[in-house]
Amino acid sequence: MDPEALPRQDAEPSMMDPRVMDPDQEIVRLAGLDDADIDQVVRVLEALRRWRETERRMSEASRRYMKLGDTDMRALRFLIAMQNHGRVVTPGAIAEHLGITTASTTKLIDRLAAGTTCGAPRTPPTGAASRSRSPRRRGTPRARPSGAATPDGSTPRPA
Repeated sequence: MDPEALPRQDAEPSMMDPRVMDPDQEIVRLAGLDDADIDQVVRVLEALRRWRETERRMSEASRRYMKLGDTDMRALRFLIAMQNHGRVVTPGAIAEHLGITTASTTKLIDRLAAGTTCGAPRTPPTGAASRSRSPRRRGTPRARPSGAATPDGSTPRPA
């Protein structure tokens, strides 16, 4: 690929551009793609990078504001996401999502519930779950950071 064909000649080359990072196409084959196609791919990759960076800053700000550890914050975000989709979350699902043991998950749930971060009401178990010692938990609106996810770390105003 011709180095002169790089997009945005006046700007610094994007680290997401395979023409910059893999000019010999050892990792990414560009056959069948013209420069306009690659430019579009780079724009999407740059947008995803910005999205992820913003998400990381917001999560960090929320974690600091709520005084939670990284794993607790990841669990809380998982609970909120599943609640938004109307799904009931089991301790096993939390353990799988976080890659931790169910014993660690039990401690995590107890920590979140004790800290009133997550009102984790017990729902009556049904079917196979009734034979399990682990009750299902449902995230509640109290679990939401409610504006605490301000990237600049400012204190949110009450709603």
